[in-house]
Amino acid sequence: MPLLQEKKQELIGTYQVHTTDTGSPEVQVALLSARIKQLTEHLKLHPKDFASRRGLLKLISQRKGLLGYIQKSDQPRYQQLIERLGLRR
Repeated sequence: MPLLQEKKQELIGTYQVHTTDTGSPEVQVALLSARIKQLTEHLKLHPKDFASRRGLLKLISQRKGLLGYIQKSDQPRYQQLIERLGLRR
């Protein structure tokens, strides 16, 4: 189940770098984190849903790649983002 449009707009508004920003790495990581959280809750209820588990692992890998890019390009921005999202290093 995808994220609701209202939730998506709220996340974009919270993490955008400038007023017309919808695709910066920060926004993408925030959207992926919300989707990962949603899928994690789904898998708690449906532990044998292996197709969703595979999708979850793909999303986690995608988020990890984006976080690596942010970390390489701008360390303070990376630190601020993981603190805001509550992620581990």
